[in-house]
Amino acid sequence: MRVLALAHSFPRTPADPVGSFVLRLAVALSADGVETRVLAPMAPGLARRETFEGITVERFRYAPGRYESLAYTGTMRQQVGASWGAKAALLGFLAAEYVAGRRSRGDFRADLVHAHWALPSGLVGGWLARGWGVPLVTTMHGSDVRLAQGQRFAGRLFAGVLRRSAAVTAVSSWLAREAGALAPGTSPVVGPMPVLPDLFHPGERRERDRLLFVGKLNEQKGIGVLLEAMTRMRARPTLEIVLGVGSEREPTEALARSLGIADRLRWFPLLSQRELVRRYQEATALVAPFVGEGLSLVSIEAQLCETPVVGFASGGLTDVVVPERTGLLVPPGDAGALAAALDRLLALEDRGAAWGREGRRHALGAFGPAAAARRYGELYRQVTRRA
Repeated sequence: MRVLALAHSFPRTPADPVGSFVLRLAVALSADGVETRVLAPMAPGLARRETFEGITVERFRYAPGRYESLAYTGTMRQQVGASWGAKAALLGFLAAEYVAGRRSRGDFRADLVHAHWALPSGLVGGWLARGWGVPLVTTMHGSDVRLAQGQRFAGRLFAGVLRRSAAVTAVSSWLAREAGALAPGTSPVVGPMPVLPDLFHPGERRERDRLLFVGKLNEQKGIGVLLEAMTRMRARPTLEIVLGVGSEREPTEALARSLGIADRLRWFPLLSQRELVRRYQEATALVAPFVGEGLSLVSIEAQLCETPVVGFASGGLTDVVVPERTGLLVPPGDAGALAAALDRLLALEDRGAAWGREGRRHALGAFGPAAAARRYGELYRQVTRRA
């Protein structure tokens, strides 16, 4: 079986964490007899065609140089909302992805189109699938659902994509429920993306009072609530912050200074997945104060490194963290409850080591590559048989 995967985010280098789950799924499926080709947008310094771990990615240009900034920055929605130039670039993006998909038909006759994110790639995937007479599978990762919830026009486009799809998946049960409410009559199924259990593994030494945050510095990721929680804790741990794509560091630094905790923060730029492993291995706990997160792959990566996770009972985290077994979850946005949970973990004799070991077992069973390949391979076969 041949699958054409469409994604606006895909690794730019073999070590790049951005959109790595698209590559991970394609690699996992190759062992199940599925050949995947990926279409992704260009960015400065990238080649038109490359092969990563046996997976071919073809990149398309969609705007003049300085406007070709929608992808890989984590700010596509903000750019399109604030600039007419970015809106024009988005139209160019849709057209260029469609043309690249049509061109791929010359040497890669896909049996199925898999759109990662209902918007924007689901739109293009629908056009291609309809023209070729093949089924469309659409997977939602979170930002597409938030966009549909926040803008009426985007919501209509989103619902249309889901209704035209032969199958719809979401990376968490929470996301599946949210998407189903936006598009009544559709039945999204849960299909998490795979992770790398060999790359993310336990280390030999873990610090006693070191917390870790990995993500973009914005309200949805909850960095402000985490800093406030640190001021309410009895313990005085350090906090390592690994910046996510599109982060602006200065506002968070200013907040930390105003709260009197700037000296307890350690900063890291966007790290490769291999560089992230050490941060997970040495941290006492990963803090995930995320609200409405599609799945939280960083929490799964931490669990694979036997790092317990403390976060908010929101979004896909409720699929990842098993309270009292792999970590702790508290009410979303509650800085006091988050502080109490972190104090509780740091006060444990083993600093949550038992929760960490159980976390790896849970992550391997739910999010391992073999499980993802079986899930998506069977879904592909079902929709192609029906077609």
